[in-house]
Amino acid sequence: MNPQPATATEPGDPGVEPPAPACVMSFNATDPSGATGTAGDVATIAAMGAHALPVVTSIVMRDTADTFDHHPIDPDVVAEQARTILEDITVAGWKVGFLGSADGVSAVAEVLSDYTDLPLVSYMPSLAWLEEDQLQPYLDAFRELILPATEVLVGNHKTLQDFLLPEWDNERPPSARELAVAAGEHGTRYVLVTGIMLPAKPSAQGTESYIDNVLASPQGALTGEKFERFDAGFTGAGDTLSAALAALLAAGSELQAAVGEALSFLDQSLDAGFRPGMGNIVPDRFFWALPGPEDGEVEGEGGDFGGGGAGGPAGPEGFDDGKTNKGAPRRVH
Repeated sequence: MNPQPATATEPGDPGVEPPAPACVMSFNATDPSGATGTAGDVATIAAMGAHALPVVTSIVMRDTADTFDHHPIDPDVVAEQARTILEDITVAGWKVGFLGSADGVSAVAEVLSDYTDLPLVSYMPSLAWLEEDQLQPYLDAFRELILPATEVLVGNHKTLQDFLLPEWDNERPPSARELAVAAGEHGTRYVLVTGIMLPAKPSAQGTESYIDNVLASPQGALTGEKFERFDAGFTGAGDTLSAALAALLAAGSELQAAVGEALSFLDQSLDAGFRPGMGNIVPDRFFWALPGPEDGEVEGEGGDFGGGGAGGPAGPEGFDDGKTNKGAPRRVH
């Protein structure tokens, strides 16, 4: 049963509840670093103005640099988490990340099968850290059960090549359209391929390198955006992009416009990214909450570490002991 809020009769009526934002259910693993998984999804979906309903599929042991191990949640528990909240809240879209195991994939697919009219964004992260006896059954189950329900499959160029075209033997990498054709054979309508390396171009400042991010269908490329390539490691970019896209589609945005906005959001999140530990940079999904100079911010206030912002992330030399630095202040509501 879904409670219906009262309808406002007069603007500003204090007795009337405001309408709820679009609710997006995210199936993903926990990540104690806060960079990926349910933590990243919740932050991203909230930053996009939607409400996240996180369902935990696995407990991952990782830091901001590497993943070391994981403990899948029992598939019945995964399904029960989802079913319990679905009896209370009306969802408008789905985000699927790492589902823990082949049995976890099956449990999530069974839930999704009851809501085929809602947009599903699926993200395929790199799973090179998984043992082979776990990896292949997981990928096979994902192809068979998740891809047929997926509106948009998001992933890095190399990761999607290994997943969708494992027998690819051409010297050139597959195009976004070729990946979309392969995904389409399993029922997926679109792929959003990130990290496509483009040839370097000489410039007055030296050599400029860019990567392309392309939304494609089996008929061809539809839209995309190029990012300048940085010599820096990021953790959480794929979860950020896919969660942002899921939130926008759940709110009713048209696909190509949603992809453009999600890519722009990712670009700004990475530009404002911060390094909370000794590993990779984490996207700052709340970059828009950083106060600017017009808010009275003193240049350099908050230290060299953790501020992010337009100046970009601080490097390792900006890290001290991580205990005394409180990071950059935020706007609060």
